[in-house]
Amino acid sequence: MENKRNVTEFILIGLTQNPQMQKVVLPVFLVLYMVTLAGNLLIVVAITTSRALNAPMYFFLTHLALIDTIYSSSSAPKLIVDSLHEKKIISFSGCMAQVYAEHIFGAAEIILLTVMAYDRYVAICKPLHYTAIMSHQVCGLLVGVAWAGGFLHATVQILFIFWLPFCGPNVIDHFMCDLYPLLKLVCMDTHTLGLFVAANSGFICLLTFLLLVVSYVVILCSLRTYSLEGRHKALSTCVAHITVVVLFFVPCMFVYLRPVTTLPIDKAVAVFYTIVAPMLNPLIYTLRNADVNNAIRKLWRKKVTSNND
Repeated sequence: MENKRNVTEFILIGLTQNPQMQKVVLPVFLVLYMVTLAGNLLIVVAITTSRALNAPMYFFLTHLALIDTIYSSSSAPKLIVDSLHEKKIISFSGCMAQVYAEHIFGAAEIILLTVMAYDRYVAICKPLHYTAIMSHQVCGLLVGVAWAGGFLHATVQILFIFWLPFCGPNVIDHFMCDLYPLLKLVCMDTHTLGLFVAANSGFICLLTFLLLVVSYVVILCSLRTYSLEGRHKALSTCVAHITVVVLFFVPCMFVYLRPVTTLPIDKAVAVFYTIVAPMLNPLIYTLRNADVNNAIRKLWRKKVTSNND
């Protein structure tokens, strides 16, 4: 297979070829990336330093914030740096690393969002057994499954794409390396390959999304037995989870649940699920969660007090 690969590097077209828009890319995406890092890391620090936020939900939220931090870092820094250069080059190994990072953290987030839905189901539908079911050992195991699932999915994808024959051309009409733009450069028939990608990425997204929709329907139906105050608190948490699920899964299904083809809107969709969604997740969870808000305020007051001393 090695002799069939004549490509050692790829040239990225970038987000836009418009010179005026290129000037906007650097400041806009630098701000978005900084907000993403600050928001997610703030959640991690606030939860890990707060004794009040020791419920399984916050344990999972910490890992979600960590995943979002690293996930956005797989593409945003390269996009920002490339905006300074007219010719945007990425090595073959760098391209494969970017694909691997995108899929290991994307798949881990998919599994973790499913775990978080299960946590809400147990908390709302089986409240008396919640502590026994969602023990520390079980929570650790579920997070381990999320990371292991991401590793397995990404390894399968990278082994699949790494040995494909890239004979040239080497121009990718995107701002990052991804499966479909790369498959367009392979010098062989990609129909079967496209079906594999759709099965390993698209259908997984679709089935998981449908599973999550059903689980949240069950959860929302069970809220009818709750008091008005309990219903409001549970609904607030579920709405935040549902919003994050929709923001993540809809773009994922749009990109991967179709034959091997690229569309002009793919770049905007990729910006959304790699940069915008990880930035919005902390806002969605903190705006609707009084406990996390209180933990952030206490952390801020402690920081201000230590500076004054």
